[in-house]
Amino acid sequence: MKVLAAMSGGVDSSVAAALLVRQGHDVTGVHLKLSEQLAPIDGRVHGCCGLADAEDARRVAQVLDIPFYVWNLAEQFGEGVVENFVAEYAAGRTPNPCVRCNETIKFGALLERAITLGFDAIATGHYAINVFEEDRWRLRRSADAAKDQSYVLARCGQRELARALFPVGEMTKDRTRDLARELSLRVADKPDSYEICFVADGDAASFVEQRAGRRPGEMVDHTGAVVGSHAGVHRFTIGQRRGLGLGIEEPRYVLALEPEANRVVVGPRELLARGGLEALDVRWTGGEPEAFDAVQVRAHGRPVSATLAGHGAGRASVRFTEPQRGIAPGQLVAFYAGDEVVGGGTIERSAA
Repeated sequence: MKVLAAMSGGVDSSVAAALLVRQGHDVTGVHLKLSEQLAPIDGRVHGCCGLADAEDARRVAQVLDIPFYVWNLAEQFGEGVVENFVAEYAAGRTPNPCVRCNETIKFGALLERAITLGFDAIATGHYAINVFEEDRWRLRRSADAAKDQSYVLARCGQRELARALFPVGEMTKDRTRDLARELSLRVADKPDSYEICFVADGDAASFVEQRAGRRPGEMVDHTGAVVGSHAGVHRFTIGQRRGLGLGIEEPRYVLALEPEANRVVVGPRELLARGGLEALDVRWTGGEPEAFDAVQVRAHGRPVSATLAGHGAGRASVRFTEPQRGIAPGQLVAFYAGDEVVGGGTIERSAA
């Protein structure tokens, strides 16, 4: 196939491109310039969008002897990911920019451009498995449970999966690094990036404040009594315990964020327990609502037993087998049937 390999400059996408070349595909590498705002911190750029990362990707492409380009998608990234990130946090929600980037950039703008240019598929370094079984594409968890990234791909549908390749999905991360060393790729021992790529210093709250302003307000307990103050609802998420600044001996957790009233509601841990959630903008991998046996509500969270209680018009109601804590509006909920992703949506609210 004629494949466009998205090369971030990290070891995973580099090995993904190398495997495709080894398999005989016609591979072209592309590095995405996604932000104009990155600046070095402590001598390096956090994330995967700096000049050094582009150079690492270019050097790998030279070793693999494949064409290589840098495409500037900063405008699309700014509108589709950064602006959404700021707006969601300012509204008291907890977005996941990686999910948004996969949906609007990698399997949005990049895929559209690849199709226009005649590529059969795009490839990334995600740890997930994409297979065609029983007349449809199925997205499954990676062979490396510790690195599994199927969660952040949960909003991919049949159109996206039909043109998606995840070459390292059936490998462990250790094997990926070993293969990079065997191929003499300079990124073999490059550390993974865990920061939000467009927040150079890792301070997401300050990033939001610079763009949306700072709105101090009251912190109240579950009875409505004022117990303190806060510097902005964007600095908190449901279930948070640290950084509340209350000086109260008993532990308190963030129970709710009320952006309209500019209040943060706190209370004891037991009040975090919820029996389910409501999700909006739900997309089913196969196109139609499906039964599932578990959900995942955070990128690095564990799956929890749950069932579909109702659906319709892009909505889904989920009931947990056992009450769960820390259900944050704005986060993605991914639906799983065994190890297969069957859909994903945005958490609108928790349910009693």
